Amino acid sequence: MAPGPHADAWTGAAVRKLSGDFSNQDCIDCHAPQPIFVTGIGNRVLPRMARRPEGVDCIACHAMPDGRVAGTYSDEKPACRPAEAPDLSRPEFCSGCHNQHLTVDQWKDSSWAERRITCLDCHMPYRDGTQSSGRDHSMHGGLSLDMLKMAVELTGARSTEADGGNGWVVTLDNVGAGHKFPTDDRSRAADLFWRPLSEPDGPWRHLHRFRSPYRYETDVPDTLLDVDSKESFAIVDQGTGAPVDAPIEVVLYYKRSPFYRDMSNPEQDTWPTDPSVDPYESEIPRDAVLVHRIVLGGADDAK
Repeated sequence: MAPGPHADAWTGAAVRKLSGDFSNQDCIDCHAPQPIFVTGIGNRVLPRMARRPEGVDCIACHAMPDGRVAGTYSDEKPACRPAEAPDLSRPEFCSGCHNQHLTVDQWKDSSWAERRITCLDCHMPYRDGTQSSGRDHSMHGGLSLDMLKMAVELTGARSTEADGGNGWVVTLDNVGAGHKFPTDDRSRAADLFWRPLSEPDGPWRHLHRFRSPYRYETDVPDTLLDVDSKESFAIVDQGTGAPVDAPIEVVLYYKRSPFYRDMSNPEQDTWPTDPSVDPYESEIPRDAVLVHRIVLGGADDAK
């Protein structure tokens, strides 16, 4: 099986950490599932008892109840005798796992569904752009920096009087994801930071976090960026609340590791120079990815 998040669904370090080595048994259903054609397309998947280290293996998606394997076309020559199964390309086929966090529902309510741009068009494109080449099974998504860059656009501009005066306003626009950003797993987060250009080695100021809370995080709001939408944030001095009009740099970081606290916690006065360092989760491997950086008001202004 091609390396990727499906192959690592059981053995990956992040999922082992988040699930407590699968002491949270709710995670097992999707990380070692029975074949989808057996449990039913659109139904929540059920866990299998054997071969769990193989994660979401080929059988999970391709095995059919009659012993044949599902494919894009029928062929009696190979030993596996693939049978044509159009259901493989339906978003409902993915929903048994990926709609646990409402990702497929988010897509259904978007313009992407209206335009019939489906999950596979983005996450499993044809290898060379043609159907005969077969689909790429590396499952492009949150592990792909290119996809992250295409998903959202970060811009900045001078604020208007309505925004509070002569300062900066930063906007994140969900331009390329057919669902909310970030989505699919509540351990994922995207964070905006900023700092003055006059302090290139100084601490970052946290501006905003995009994340969906776990069920037990009753005091944490859902701040996912809706599909086909944008959000703007005024840059203000954290001490005085006054608009900042000096040159600044702004970064967007994406992280797949678990977060159990709000980064805007008032007990945390300063942030590390490197925003990939999470001061709360020192025991979890650093996996923050710089998605976008813009400079506002400087010589290399990139707004």
